[in-house]
Order: sequence, then structure tokens, then C-alpha cells
Amino acid sequence: MDSLWVVLVTLLIFLSSIIVYRRSTRRFRSSRSSYGRSLPSGSVGWPFLGETIDFISCAYSDHPERFMDTRRGMYGKVFKSHLFGSPTIVSTDAEVSRFVLQSDGSVFVPSYPKSLTELMGKSSILLINGSLQRRIHGLIGSFFKSTYLKAQITEEMQKYVHESMGGWREDRPIYIQDEAKNIAFQVLVKALISIDPGEEMEFLRKLFQEFIAGLMSLPINFPGSRLHRSLQAKKKMVELVNKIIKEKRNSEIPEVPKDVADVLIGNGSEKLTEDLISDNMIDLMIPGEDSVPILITLAIKYLSDCPAALLQLTAENLKLKRLKGQLGELLCWSDYLSLSFTQNVITETLRMGNVIVGVMRKTMKDVEIKGYLIPKGWCVFTYFRSVHLDENLYDWPYQFNPWRWQDKEMNNCSFTPFGGGQRLCPGLDLARLEASIFLHHFVTQFRWVAEADSIVNFPTVRMKKRMPVWVKRRREV
Repeated sequence: MDSLWVVLVTLLIFLSSIIVYRRSTRRFRSSRSSYGRSLPSGSVGWPFLGETIDFISCAYSDHPERFMDTRRGMYGKVFKSHLFGSPTIVSTDAEVSRFVLQSDGSVFVPSYPKSLTELMGKSSILLINGSLQRRIHGLIGSFFKSTYLKAQITEEMQKYVHESMGGWREDRPIYIQDEAKNIAFQVLVKALISIDPGEEMEFLRKLFQEFIAGLMSLPINFPGSRLHRSLQAKKKMVELVNKIIKEKRNSEIPEVPKDVADVLIGNGSEKLTEDLISDNMIDLMIPGEDSVPILITLAIKYLSDCPAALLQLTAENLKLKRLKGQLGELLCWSDYLSLSFTQNVITETLRMGNVIVGVMRKTMKDVEIKGYLIPKGWCVFTYFRSVHLDENLYDWPYQFNPWRWQDKEMNNCSFTPFGGGQRLCPGLDLARLEASIFLHHFVTQFRWVAEADSIVNFPTVRMKKRMPVWVKRRREV
């Protein structure tokens, strides 16, 4: 299956590169002649393909940052290349990447592969720019930080975790990646559009899985193609979400919004149309299918490989469970986030796992950063993975060491698992909360033995065998 991905993605790059090669080559030549040595050093690789095949082959390997490490050794932490059909400045420098992330839309705008932009749509929060993006991002971010939603997420997550783990058997493997996806998707959809588990949720989940399969596909839209099937799935999802939006508009707007859809509808802006709200509700479901479940899965993978960390995390969570049991109280969201070592484990998982490997931006004008010139129209690829695994920033970076965060400041420019600036992921606190809840109930209810599994890093991060574990219920608490 992995070899098929390589062939498909390579073909994708080849076809799209042919279309844009002449234009990008002209830009590169004019920039080279105009700016000479001011540009970062580097190579544009092969005609049409640039260095994309080398990048993809490294991404599929056991050492995906090899592409970056090799070029950093030759050219430095910031270098020029030609990736995904565009002349590109690659940054593995924490300060340069932070500058790009913190800059506003007049300097850098999002840049993504054609298949992704077509599926997301022009109104996606990932693609829009300016005041509309800031308004939507602000509304969603404020709601995601609200005490009301954190309490709701905690209640829903606990309920779904109990239901899921209650059915686990000791005579068959449990696939953590699948279980985490099932739970996280239900929690997030409830927070977005208030759909409860049932037939409608299952229908939406099947459509969403069909939709997300096309995000990294060939940019060819004809009946039967991967992109076409994904677009059709999104069309049906939009119809379903539009129906929910219309019902909400026709009913009385609640004083306290119950979900993200209520927040956007209640804003009253004419720019927030039903189609725009529906598109963004679908885009915001991606963390429930991808980033949050993978964060949970990787945390369990790393804990399985580090008995000392597992022992300390388990002791911390058992202590909290016993304390709350003696007081006769249920755990609330602040209890989970107060588990300091558990938070260190999640932070270290984010650093090592790199669920979001980096972001791509396009320059709207010539930009100079730390003496490097980035010409107008060029792409900038801020590669988080190289920064998070830089031995100059983190001692023994490939070693899972949650203790490194006990006295370390997390809000620094070398740690950007959720991006940064005005496009900082609005759900970062909820991701931590969901991971904390899952880990708490898992380690306080079970002991386990993990089967051998490996991490796949491209086109998205995932476990090759979906992280199978054999569980045994704890008899004591």
C-alpha cells in the first residue's frame, strides 16, 4: 500500500509540476538574476519535478528529516529548493519560521497542494485571508476556550471513553488508533454541530472518511477519480450540515451557544453565509479524524516504549482518581489539565510526533529575514520537524523524555506543534484535554502489552498497524 502511495503522489507532483514549471522557472531565473547571492543557497533539482521525489522518498523512510538534514549540512538552516511545483525557501530555523508564522496576510498567505485547496473550498478558514479569517478564527477560538465548552467536552469525552473501553476484551487486540478516532470524532462533531451518536453520525463519518481520503490525491476531477469521489462526499456533507444550519436559523438563538455553529450564526454577519459555515464545520472535523487521535495514539506508543514514564504517569493518574473517589466527586476539565506529568507527556509527544510537520506560505512581496531574501511569489516551507528534533535545541532529541519539560518554557519559538500567529490552531487546549482524558482512563483501568508497530510519516502521520495492544483490566484502584 505504501508503494502505491509513492507512485500516486509522484504522479501527482509530476502532472502538477508540468503545468506550473515554466512560470515558476521564469520567476526563479528573474529572481536569481535580480538578487544574486542574496538568495539562500540550495538547488532546484530536476526539471519539472525539482527535488520533490527526493523529499517524498525521505518522508516515507524511517528517517523522514534526512532530506532536510542533508541540505542543512550543505547550505545551512534556510535553503532554496523546488518542491510541489514551486520555487521554495525551506526553513528549519526556529526564528525564521516564527517570523513567517507571526506575519500577517499582507506578507504571507496560505499555499497548499491543488487537490487540498479544491476540496477545502475558497471559504475555508485554512485558505481565506484578512478580516474575515481573523473574525472566524477569533469567534471559534473564544468558544473553544470557554469554560462551557471545556465542561461539555469533558462530559462527552468521559461518556464515550467509558462506552468504548467498557466493551474492550482481553482475548483480542485493541487498536488504539481506531478507538481514539471513533471517540474524538464523536466529541468534535458534537461540539461543532450538536449531532449525537447514531445513524446520522455514522452517515456523516462515512462521508467524511471518503472526503479526507482525497486531500492528498491527484488533482484530476472526473467520475471515478479519487478527487471526484471526495468532492461528491463533501457535497453530501454540505447538504447535511446546511440542513442543520437552516434549522438553527429558524429556531431561537440560545443565549449561551451550544456549539460552534451557534457561535457563527449568532454573529449576524452577512459574510458568514450558510455555505461558508458548512464548509468550515467540515474542515474543522479534520482534527477529530486525524490530529487528536494520532496524538493520543503516539502518546501510548511512546509510553509503551518507556516504562519509567508510564509508571510515573500511571501513579499520577491513580492518585487523582483515588482522591476524587474519596471526595465523591467527578473529575472536571481542570483536574485533567492539572496533571503536570501527564501534560509533559503530551508536550513531548507533540515534539517527537510532529502530527503537523510544517506549514506552507506564499510571499506577497519581497521579504528579508535574518539576511535571507525571499522573493515575491515564492513558497516558504516552515518545517517544524527539523526544529523539534534539533540537537542544538533539545538534548538527545530522538529520545522520549517528558522530564525535559519540567523546567522548560513551552511558549518559545522552537516549539510550534500547533503553528503560530493569527493562524494558531484554535483547538490546541481541547486537543490536550481530550488526550488527557483518554490517557487517564486508559492507564487507570488497564495494564497492556503493545504489539510491535511503526510510525508512518507521509502523507499524514499514523501507525502502520493502527497500534494494537493486548489489555488486562486492573483489579485495584
